[in-house]
Amino acid sequence: MTFPYLLSIHHDGSKRYVRSSGDNLHLGDEVTIRLRTAVDAPIERILLRTCPDGEQFFAEMKKEDSKDSSICTWWQAKLHLTMPLTSYRFLIFTSDGIWWYNGSGPYRHVPTDAEDFRLLADYSSPAWVYDSVFYQIFPDRFADGDPSSNVREGEFEYQGIKSRARKWGEMQSNWPEAMVEFYGGDLPGVEQRLDYLTDLGVNAIYFNPLFTAFSNHRYDVVDYFNIDPHLGGNSALTSLRRATTERGMRFILDIVPNHSGVEHPWFKSAVGDVNSPTADYFTFHQHPDEYESWLGVRSLPKLNYRSQNLREAIYAGANSIFRYWLRAPYAADGWRVDVANMLARHGKDQLEAEVWAGIRRAVKEENPSAYLLGENFFDSSSQLQGDHLDASMNYFGFSNPIGFWLNHFEVNQHAEPRNVRSAIPWTTQALVDSWQVSRAAIPWQIACQQFNLLGSHDTPRIMNILDHDQAKNRLAVAFLLTYVGVPCIYYGDEIGMSGKDALEARNCMVWDSTQWDLELRIFYQTLIKLRRTSPALIDGGFQILLAEENVLAYLRDTDEEQIIVIGNRGPAEYPASLLPVDIGAIPDGVVFRELFSGQTSTVVNGNLPLPQLPTGVQIWRTVS
Repeated sequence: MTFPYLLSIHHDGSKRYVRSSGDNLHLGDEVTIRLRTAVDAPIERILLRTCPDGEQFFAEMKKEDSKDSSICTWWQAKLHLTMPLTSYRFLIFTSDGIWWYNGSGPYRHVPTDAEDFRLLADYSSPAWVYDSVFYQIFPDRFADGDPSSNVREGEFEYQGIKSRARKWGEMQSNWPEAMVEFYGGDLPGVEQRLDYLTDLGVNAIYFNPLFTAFSNHRYDVVDYFNIDPHLGGNSALTSLRRATTERGMRFILDIVPNHSGVEHPWFKSAVGDVNSPTADYFTFHQHPDEYESWLGVRSLPKLNYRSQNLREAIYAGANSIFRYWLRAPYAADGWRVDVANMLARHGKDQLEAEVWAGIRRAVKEENPSAYLLGENFFDSSSQLQGDHLDASMNYFGFSNPIGFWLNHFEVNQHAEPRNVRSAIPWTTQALVDSWQVSRAAIPWQIACQQFNLLGSHDTPRIMNILDHDQAKNRLAVAFLLTYVGVPCIYYGDEIGMSGKDALEARNCMVWDSTQWDLELRIFYQTLIKLRRTSPALIDGGFQILLAEENVLAYLRDTDEEQIIVIGNRGPAEYPASLLPVDIGAIPDGVVFRELFSGQTSTVVNGNLPLPQLPTGVQIWRTVS
C-alpha cells in the first residue's frame, strides 16, 4: 500500500524550516521549527518530539496562516534551546494511522534517536565556507615558481632510494621510487598562478602537506614548524598569505598528527635512547626495532597520545603546532587532518574523544572560524556532532555513492583482497538513501560544511572512474557544485586531466592550454559562479523530487530562490516529461530558466514541463 502524500512531507535544518533571530544559534534561544505538507494530506495532528535532559517531551504543532496556503500547509512549534545539542523528530497523526518523521524520512515503527534532526547551540561555525569553492593542490605538482629551490638529482637518500629531479610533465616511476621523485612545484608557483584560480572562480585552497619531509607527498613529516625549503620555506607561505588575502581567498593546511616520518628528530631521539624525552611519543614493542606504525608502514611511526608531553607539543601547549600556523604571519584558515579516523586509537587505548576535544579547543581558541576538517573514508558521524570536527572529507556520504551509481560498486582496504567490487551499478534509490542517511546522522549545520569531492590525491581521477564518459563527468561535477556541503575541485580536473590510480592522479598540472578541455573548464566556471552566488546553493534546503531507474531530480530552495537539478546517467535519452514540483511547494506560474541552454519553462498543474534530456544534467533556476 502506498501513501503518495508522504512525498510532500518535508523538513530539513535550513532557514525555511528552522527560524531563528540570528544566523547562529545560542543556548537560551527560542527557534521556530516548521514542517511542510501537502494541503490535501490527511493529517489530523502533528507533535514535535524532543528529549530535554533525557526525558521525552511533545509539543503541539499549529498550522500557519501562510501565503503558500493554496499549495502547501506549514506547521510550526516553538523550541527552546537548553542543551548544546538538541535532537527532535515529528509524530504525525493521519487518517490511516501514525507516522514518525526524522532525518531519514517517515516510519510506521518508533525509530531510535540516532537519525533525529539536530540543532547545535553556541557552536563555533566556520561560516565562510558556506560560499566557498575549494581547490586542492598537491604542491610538488602544481607549478614551479622558483627553480632554484628544486630538489637536485641525488641530493639525498631516503629509505635506500636517491632523490630524483624530474622535468615537468615527465612520466613518474612506480612505487617506491616515485616517492622521491620531484618536479619542482612550490608555493611561489602557486602565488604566480593565483590569477588562474581567480579566473576559474575558486576562493579557497586546500594544500597537501607543506612541512619539511623527504617524500614528495610529505606525510612523513620531519619538522612541523617549518615549510619545506624546496617549497619556498616559511617566507613563501607568508608571501602567499598576503597575496591570497588581497584576492579574498582562504587556505587550509594539511597536518599529520597520527604519525611522523622515521627521520623526525623526535623518533630518532627515541630510537637512540630509551630514556629520551620523546621516547614516550611512540609505542615500542621491543626497543629500538619493533614499534607501532601506520598500518605497518615502518617509515611512518605512529604517535602515542598516552603521552601528555606529546599532546602539549601537538595541540595543548601555548605554542603547539595546531596553534602556531593559525597565527600571523601565516594565519591559515584551518586544518585538514590526515587519517582523522585513526588518530589516538590503538588497541585498548581509544583516546580519540579526549584528544579531538583538545584539538578543537586549541584551534577554536586561536580562531573561532577556523575550519577543522578530517580525512575519513568511512562513516565519520561520531566525529561530526559539533564537539570534534567541523567536517570530514565526504567520500562516504557523497563521492563514493556517485561513483557507485555512475559506474560500479567498489570498496578498498589496506589488505588482501585490496578491492572488492561488483560490476552492477547502484540503483538510483540506493544513491538517494545513502545521501539521506549520511545527512540524517549529523546536524544540518555540519551537513552544510561537509567537504564534498569527486577525487583527490588518494583516488583515481574522476575522468577515469567514469571511463572518460564526458556526459557522466559533467553530471558528477554538477552534483558536486549543487549538493549540500562545500565543494572541492582536485587540481586539473577542470581541464580534463586523467589518472587511473592515486599515483597518476598526482601527475603535473598541465599549463599548455592547447591541451586543455576548454569546454569542460567553461562548464566548471559556470557552475562555480552559480554555486558562489546562489542563495539556494549556499545555504538552501534539499529535497528529492524524482528518483527513477536512471534519473534523479532534486530541489535546493530558500524563500527567495529555487533550483532544480536533474541528472540522467543514461544510456538512453530521457524523454520530454512533466516533473512533479508540487511536492516541493512550488506553485503554478513559477518560471524556471535552464542554466546552460537558456530555455524557460513554467509550472502548470503542479508540474514543470521538461525537454528531453540526454545523458548529462539540466539545472533549472527560478526567474526573478
